[in-house]
Amino acid sequence: MSTRRVVEGPLGPEVPQEAGTARRHPVVGVRTGHPVLGVLEGLAGRARRLGRRHGSQRTAARLAGAGALLLACLTPAVGLGGGATAPAAAADKTTFTVGMINEVDSFSPFLGIEATSYEAWALTYDFMVGYAMEDMSPAPALAKEWTTSDDGLTWTFDIRDDVTWSDGKPLTARDIAYTYNRVLDGGPEAVTWSSYLKGVTKVTAPDATHVVLTVGKPNAVLPLLPIPIIPEHVWKDVSEKQVKTYPAEPTDGQPVVGSGPFQLAEGTAGGSTYRFVANKNYWAGPPHVDEVVIRVFKNEDTMVQALIKGEIDFAEDISPLQVKALKDEEGITAQNGESPSFDEIAFNSGSVDTETGKPIGDPNPAVLDPKFRHALGYALDLDQIVRKVYQGAALPGDTIIPPAYPDYRWEPGDEAFTFDLEKAGQLLDEAGYKKGSDGLRTMPDGKPIGTLRLAARTDASLDASVNTMEYFKEWLADLGIKAEVQAFESNRLTEIILDGNFDAFQWNWYVEPDPDSMLSNMTCDQRGGWSDSWYCNDRYDALYEQQHNEMDQAAREDQVKEMQRILFEDSPYLVTAYTAIGEAVRTDKFACFQSQPDPGGVWLVQYGGHNYSSVRPASQAGDCDGVESALKPTSAAEDSGASNGFWIGVGAAAVVLIGVGGVVMLRRRATVGERE
Repeated sequence: MSTRRVVEGPLGPEVPQEAGTARRHPVVGVRTGHPVLGVLEGLAGRARRLGRRHGSQRTAARLAGAGALLLACLTPAVGLGGGATAPAAAADKTTFTVGMINEVDSFSPFLGIEATSYEAWALTYDFMVGYAMEDMSPAPALAKEWTTSDDGLTWTFDIRDDVTWSDGKPLTARDIAYTYNRVLDGGPEAVTWSSYLKGVTKVTAPDATHVVLTVGKPNAVLPLLPIPIIPEHVWKDVSEKQVKTYPAEPTDGQPVVGSGPFQLAEGTAGGSTYRFVANKNYWAGPPHVDEVVIRVFKNEDTMVQALIKGEIDFAEDISPLQVKALKDEEGITAQNGESPSFDEIAFNSGSVDTETGKPIGDPNPAVLDPKFRHALGYALDLDQIVRKVYQGAALPGDTIIPPAYPDYRWEPGDEAFTFDLEKAGQLLDEAGYKKGSDGLRTMPDGKPIGTLRLAARTDASLDASVNTMEYFKEWLADLGIKAEVQAFESNRLTEIILDGNFDAFQWNWYVEPDPDSMLSNMTCDQRGGWSDSWYCNDRYDALYEQQHNEMDQAAREDQVKEMQRILFEDSPYLVTAYTAIGEAVRTDKFACFQSQPDPGGVWLVQYGGHNYSSVRPASQAGDCDGVESALKPTSAAEDSGASNGFWIGVGAAAVVLIGVGGVVMLRRRATVGERE
């Protein structure tokens, strides 16, 4: 029986193997680059995860040097090659080890933004309401059930009475009310989570097993409440001032107190290794492994090599070519999982001082004009971007609600952008941006447009950020618009965006099952906060309030679609792609992963920590608790090291790279014509 499996994702079964082309970039929560077949790259995925945004987050990853990656590909790894060092585990313990590229930026559920941070919270804390694996709809968690009053203004949640914190103290409705009230108080806790409690006027715990939410107006987002529940008896001593720096990390050798399936026993934010021990008293049943260890790698190549050698059990966010190559590895199963995310080119549509309303920063006046921005939507060859930048593992984008959520998604239809430079030029002419005698377009008043600054992220997976902007620059040149690509690390670009000192940048978002959070990022009051385009439209804001309070589902869907149409016309974002997430797991060692959404979705970095509880050693998989779609175990070859096929493939790829004159090594930027 074959032990080599690759699960093809929904975004195309074949990936073009073109040496030297650009590669896919990750999203949400934290995606990275690759180098299995010798295709070299740098990395990024959220959100904000500043790289990939989770729910409403972006994420960032590490940049991998091309020369170092090539050397790593051609030379069997000795040690970890720059990866994290795994902690020693007791021989009688079962440890499930996950490789990631992004580190945790904070273990405090009120401060972190990286996808890895969200994973740590899902392991440590519970939600009052969870997510269904099939479609990510609200599902029972700490709350067994809930009811709504006829007028929609009162929500009552029935809380389990058999839950304890990991230190043995009972978890009651009071802890949940305490958590939500910290968010409602408007301190640092509100930054990430306030949108879920928008319109909530009061949260009470009338007794130990009931939480009551009172809203001023009906709230269509409820009961979606993905806010980690914290223990009052621990956090009551953490003031609002202290919470800004409170680490929520192990102290004096004691694990962090939580109610989730695991406890954080070792690790600090920004570190390379995090160890979580099983909560044997977990209310939903003890996990099937004793420990979960997350190891942070400096690049995907060393992470994939660690997987092949059996040093880690799961590699999260790998490239499409890595997925394809790993099908030849004994005991490993890989897939391109459906990701509810999108990548975009964002414009500075009007950076302002949020207190005075006066302009700040130095955006090019042209990008402040919706007509100018919209015309540039026809200057993007999305098919080529998908093929070359994302290795075919993506779909062309159009709106901020991805195909994973069809009920809320607006389809542009005949209005959709096509790659049509002639039409783009016509629209620019009509808006007053006409070509001068030198062939360059001018502002409507005749002044030069100047040079547009296209900001890209150096830590984006597959170099997708830089490569997308390089293509965009060349298409703009064809229109008579000068542009230059400026590359920054994600943290630096975040500062530039908040200061308003940019014209356009490339990034990505990971979209939650309910669109409210993503939609809220584009509202006027999010400028200077979650808004990164500084977009503001009063009609859009009015529709946001309507859909947030609309209890008629059909009517709400229409409102959400109209909001997408407004964004499409004003074009603060030009959505470029809907991407997939590459994952690989040693199914000769562990099994029973269920995808989310099911089928077709991802195995880790999900909403909630379901798979960390359900994963079990391959020898103990059984029928995976009757979940037919769960990933079943495979048997391993005697030698679990890298197969000959892997190294032969890498060698062949290296020959190709050398044959093209070291194009990738030199990171030479070809023209659009040459890339064809």
